[in-house]
Amino acid sequence: MSTPIKAVLAVFVAIVVVAAGYFLLKEEEKKVDSIVLGAAVSLTGKYATAGNHTKKGYDLAVARINEFGGVKVGGDTYKVKIIYYDDESTPARGAQLAERLIKQDKVKYLLGPYSSGLTKAIAPVTEKYKVPMVEGNGASTSLFKNGYKYLFAVLSTTQFYLKGAINLAAEQAKKAGRDPKTLKVAMAFENDPFSQDVRAGVVADVKRHGMKIVIDDKLPPEINDMSATLAKVKALKPDILLVSGHSKGAALVVRQVAAMKVSVPMLAITHCDSAKVIKKFKVKANFILCASQWDRSLSYRDNWFGTAEEYAQLFEKTYKYSPPYQAAESTAAVLTFADAFKRSGSLDPEKLRAALAATDMQTFYGNIRFDATGKNIAKPMVLYQIQGGKYKVVAPLKWATSKLIHPAPSWDKR
Repeated sequence: MSTPIKAVLAVFVAIVVVAAGYFLLKEEEKKVDSIVLGAAVSLTGKYATAGNHTKKGYDLAVARINEFGGVKVGGDTYKVKIIYYDDESTPARGAQLAERLIKQDKVKYLLGPYSSGLTKAIAPVTEKYKVPMVEGNGASTSLFKNGYKYLFAVLSTTQFYLKGAINLAAEQAKKAGRDPKTLKVAMAFENDPFSQDVRAGVVADVKRHGMKIVIDDKLPPEINDMSATLAKVKALKPDILLVSGHSKGAALVVRQVAAMKVSVPMLAITHCDSAKVIKKFKVKANFILCASQWDRSLSYRDNWFGTAEEYAQLFEKTYKYSPPYQAAESTAAVLTFADAFKRSGSLDPEKLRAALAATDMQTFYGNIRFDATGKNIAKPMVLYQIQGGKYKVVAPLKWATSKLIHPAPSWDKR
């Protein structure tokens, strides 16, 4: 073979080797180095306040997991990242974005949106495509009556939100030598899946104690005025008033109760902390009872954040305000995924689903163990009372940090 031909062949071989190396490098680049979660969250619209708490909870979990080196799956370690879209607080938009995350972005694992209504819209989509979804902000009991196999919720369900207040009212009546059956109950609940499920839980407990419901109002989703309901409260003088209307409803009832000088021995509401009622209304918010999924004083702990208090301190350092429970439960949802990935030893959605179903863990947020329907059966609710401008846990007694002040003093004595 002549020297020129040898030279040409040498150049050809060199090109082939370089090309092969290039394509091998490209194949290496294609290897997964991150676990990608998807989330459609309310960053605008009526749920924007709580939706942003949700996103911050997710982000803090991801930052912490990655700071600890990522998630171990089998023999590999992966960083975690999240693809977000704004569902604009609209269920139809949420369902559309869930489909986009799965079909276009090729996301195989979803985090939940904010609210039961949005979760109800997205759950059929994740079920259709067999995509595991762990959520921390859809508490409606109706979510867990559809036979979903890919939906897992770390929070306590709706029937527990305000039942603690009904039980407290019954206990206080007995202490005062009064039959709980003589108590009059006023209720005002937003006409949405979450609040109506909370109402159903309250009604069941009211009937169990034999109490009498004297007001049972449905509030419109875009509520801006509760004066008609509160005028009835002033006239009928119930022993307890219960209100659920998400962050907007919580702020509204505190403002209008103060403005109208509505005196009621016990007022219990949802979403106190996400509505920032202490910051907004200061002493006017005193004596209100607030349902909460979590509190920083609780004794739970995990290997990522330590205690509930340590989590709260890190959240405050990162975001410059105290974490509402919507953020804490969102963080717990990401930790649940991380734990399931490690136990499954696989990125396969079916193996991951099986690992999620077998979850039995403690986080800073609480114990997490799912029943066959996907709801958490290992964590109770807590009930705050605002005392001296601070949240104080008054129930369950196991975690109470203060005694209940009851009846709440009338406005002319504050």
